[in-house]
Formats: sequence, structure tokens, C-alpha cells
Amino acid sequence: MKRKLIALDLDGTTLNNDAVLSPTTIKTIQQVAAAGHVVSIVTGRPNRISQQFYDQLGLKTPMINFNGSLGHLPHRHWDKEYQYTFSRDIVFDLMQHQQEFDVEAMAAEGKTLFLANQIKPLAYGFFPTALTQQQLLSQQSLQQNPTSLTIALKREAQPRFIAYVRDHYGDLVDVNSWGGPNSVIEMGAKGIQKAIGVEFLAHLYHINREDVIAFGDENNDNEMIDYAGTGVAMKNATPHLKMLADDVTSLTNEENGLADYLQKAFNLEDSVTA
Repeated sequence: MKRKLIALDLDGTTLNNDAVLSPTTIKTIQQVAAAGHVVSIVTGRPNRISQQFYDQLGLKTPMINFNGSLGHLPHRHWDKEYQYTFSRDIVFDLMQHQQEFDVEAMAAEGKTLFLANQIKPLAYGFFPTALTQQQLLSQQSLQQNPTSLTIALKREAQPRFIAYVRDHYGDLVDVNSWGGPNSVIEMGAKGIQKAIGVEFLAHLYHINREDVIAFGDENNDNEMIDYAGTGVAMKNATPHLKMLADDVTSLTNEENGLADYLQKAFNLEDSVTA
């Protein structure tokens, strides 16, 4: 079989609903990689909370984080690494409006950057429950332009917040709300999304677009699924993503749907078990 590039979203796709890699998923992905195909994680997550999955899978390929804004080789210096950022002045301005938009927490991040402020009690997993003095976000501590800004706020404040950002900085950043139960806004450099990272990987490995297989479940996967020669939406994906996709898994992420699809596509022997 011709070598493929397989781009894996994490949450709701490769991970189950407990944000865990099942043994079946690990084994299947390792089998596909051992067969000579390029398997890469392409996630909206920061590298700080995705590298453990990269290590569990035993991957050696570049990882794409922050929805395409960071491409790097974990644990290694790499001269092809890239990172898109936006002006920290935007963060400073939004910090001045935190009370107005009822912001609960804000985190500015990059490959080696993590600064946050937690204004109200919060139980979202991606925000640490306790911040050290060195992690506190302020005009003094934020010395570099961030790759991503994540904001937790009341859901009813989302439309006003998004409208403010688009009105003032719409030519510099993209702003979107997360799917799922948590009311979270995410910001990144204008025009950068997962398809940018997948295209970078395809060029790096000299793999044609038609030989790219991408898996996803949420709206931040839209461009990646559309770009891939075979865009695969999970059974549990958003209706819009399923419309964009070339195929849909017959099982959900909780049922090892990605492993099941790969086993059938690559004629692997093992059958999926929950």
C-alpha cells in the first residue's frame, strides 16, 4: 500500500471520553506506524497536555499543537520547527476588560510559555487548579507574543466577547468557542488552523494530499477534514463535520472507532474491543 499520512485529532477522536488512550487504540496506531505510514497528532491542545499521548503511542513524527500554530518534534531540537504568534498587546487589552466580560480565567501559551490568571473558581482540566508565582499572567510576566489565548467565561458573555475581539482585532487573530460542556473561547493567529499543520507534514514527508487521512470530531477539525484526501469524521462528530467528511466511523471514540476504522482500512488482523 502507498504510504499515507494519518493526522489524528485527540479529544473526542483518538482519546475516549475520559481523555485516555485505550490499549486497542495504542496497538492499532503502532501497527499502522510500523507498516511505514506517517502518523502524527494534530490537536488544539497545548503541547504541555498532549505530549504524554505522543509518548504513549511511541511516535517519532512531528506533533502539531494549538490548532496548527505549532509544529515541533517533542524532546528534540528541530530546525524545521515553526510557531505562529500574535501581539501580546491584544492580551493586555483583553485583560483590561475581564470584569466587563465576566472572565473566569485566561491563559496565554506557547511552546515554552504558560501564564494564567484565575479570577473565579474553575474546574476545567486544562487550567491548573493552582498557579505558581512564576505562572501568573500580568503585563510584567508576559514578555513574549503568545501562540494561543484561552479564556473561560460565562456562556452568555461569549457573543459579546467574540464580537469585541473581531471588531478590534479581527484582521490579526481568529477567535472561536469550544464545543462540549465548557464555555471556553480560544484565540490564535489569523488564518492558522489544523490544515496548515497537516499541509506542512504532507510537504515534509513528500506525501500527496490524496494520500492524507485525517480524523476529527469538532468544528476546529473542519479545515483539516476538508483538506485531507480522506477526511474521516467520528460517529460522535458534529453534524457539520460529518457533512464535510468523506467518511464517518461506524463506532464512536468511546467504542474505539478510530482503531476500528484503521484496522479495516489497513487490513489489520485484530478486531476492536472496548
